[in-house]
Amino acid sequence: MKFPDEPDSLCTLSIIEPIVQEVFELDCKNKLEEDFLDNLEIEDKETKVLHYARISRKNFTDGQKVLLQHSKLKFFLGKLRSRWLGPHVITKIFANGAVEIQSLKTNNTFKVNDHQLKEYHKGFQIEPVEIMDLEDPIL
Repeated sequence: MKFPDEPDSLCTLSIIEPIVQEVFELDCKNKLEEDFLDNLEIEDKETKVLHYARISRKNFTDGQKVLLQHSKLKFFLGKLRSRWLGPHVITKIFANGAVEIQSLKTNNTFKVNDHQLKEYHKGFQIEPVEIMDLEDPIL
């Protein structure tokens, strides 16, 4: 086997150029994919922050009146049926999110998750309304 005298004769530009071009394109695609994944991760973090900021936290205290969600009516909701039972009084709050409540009607106590509770607000007091007769304006 005979080797050529000139080393450049083996590697001509016509052979090297497409290989270099392909490697360059692959490198560009990899960089674009990395940038896309980085941007996607940043966007996911931002949406999580916005989502968690909009969630209202429930802070219950002992002795507070609450309503309990009626879980059995979950599948048979009607327009006129209330999904809430109560009022109940909170007797104890546990660290894991469980709450012990006592029914005001039956005095039974039981534990429920705090996601099934909402604050009880008394009905509004209706004040007497003052009636004013309107007269035609005088010109």
